[in-house]
Amino acid sequence: MSNTAGTLYVVATPIGNLEDISARALRVLAEVDLIAAEDTRHSGRLLSHYGIDTPLSSLHEHNEPAKVPGLLRRLQAGERLALISDAGTPLVSDPGYRLVSAARDAGLAVTPVPGASSITAALSVAGLPTDRFCFEGFLPPKAAARQRRLQALVQEPRSLVFLESSHRIQGALDDLLAVFGAERPAALARELTKFYETVRRAPLGELRDWLLAEPEQRKGEFVLIVQGAPEAERQADEEEARRVMALLLPLLPVKKAAQAAAGITGLARNRLYELGLELQREQG
Repeated sequence: MSNTAGTLYVVATPIGNLEDISARALRVLAEVDLIAAEDTRHSGRLLSHYGIDTPLSSLHEHNEPAKVPGLLRRLQAGERLALISDAGTPLVSDPGYRLVSAARDAGLAVTPVPGASSITAALSVAGLPTDRFCFEGFLPPKAAARQRRLQALVQEPRSLVFLESSHRIQGALDDLLAVFGAERPAALARELTKFYETVRRAPLGELRDWLLAEPEQRKGEFVLIVQGAPEAERQADEEEARRVMALLLPLLPVKKAAQAAAGITGLARNRLYELGLELQREQG
């Protein structure tokens, strides 16, 4: 390989269709000294498909802290390593951050080998605004925590991108519907680039009802995109928040007023607290 020794290559792999890998990625994977993979059995099938016999070492969320020092020593000794995840671009809701951070702290070269990503793939076919978007990864597994996270995002103007699993997709849609409303435009992308790929765009209420009626569509891996809050909705929420906080502030400390206002309006407590401080400054 013509690149400098001691380099860590962060290599994107297919998210489903094995043809979605670059010639450069295949060359790097064949020429490095070691591949750090999230699941060696899963990645082994990809490498076998392309006749690549580079040694594999597991690197996942449970062993990453213990494995990083040894991998770092190999890089410092001049070896070339590749980092891959089970699918798509590493470090995007996947392990690898500690290794990349440690390599950079040590002054070693870290080079991306870009390719497939379920996030950009879903955005490209969703038919929703993509000029600005906010990636939120996986929502919390518990309903209460999930609803709190969504409440904090209800006024976000950018399109929101979530990842979700088959056993939580229905609950996630139920909570999105409750917080964002039935008419908020959204798109659900399932099993992208695979045989059962499905992309459906509809208001959240329709998406939830469709998924309830189609159990087969609840299987696989999901990317869920929700359009950002319209300007009129954000202005109405802001006006209501100011009105409620103005009524509560003469009676309660800012923190308690924000807590009460959150229960009344359904808006994020942090934003209401900031608004309370702003109103206090305006009143001198």
